[in-house]
Amino acid sequence: VQLAHSGGGLVQPGGSLRLSCAASGVALDYYAIGWFRQAPGKEREGVACISARHGNTYYADSVKGRFTISRPTGENTAYLQMNILSAADTAVYYCAIVLAPPPVRLAVLWASPSTYHYWGEGAQVTVST
Repeated sequence: VQLAHSGGGLVQPGGSLRLSCAASGVALDYYAIGWFRQAPGKEREGVACISARHGNTYYADSVKGRFTISRPTGENTAYLQMNILSAADTAVYYCAIVLAPPPVRLAVLWASPSTYHYWGEGAQVTVST
């Protein structure tokens, strides 16, 4: 199983970026997908999740209304669209997956890193002038 990131980089405050997480060795349709981030000196933080079956989405309060997670049909890739970025969003971003967890469990534990079994290598996002 491999999860390959792309789309990170440097962006000015107020700008947008889209992160991609391309999977190989698994069919993402059967997996819940989480996006996490980790800033220097801070713990890894769950920012968004999309469930396996129904595509239910979950977001951290800090990104609601600005970030959108998606998993388009027919693509074995997940995306995190990030808008209205600020310096507080600077971090390494990771995607992670877990095979079809029970919906009730995912609703409670989606933001916990221990919920997920496979992780990408991370992509740096820097928001700065």
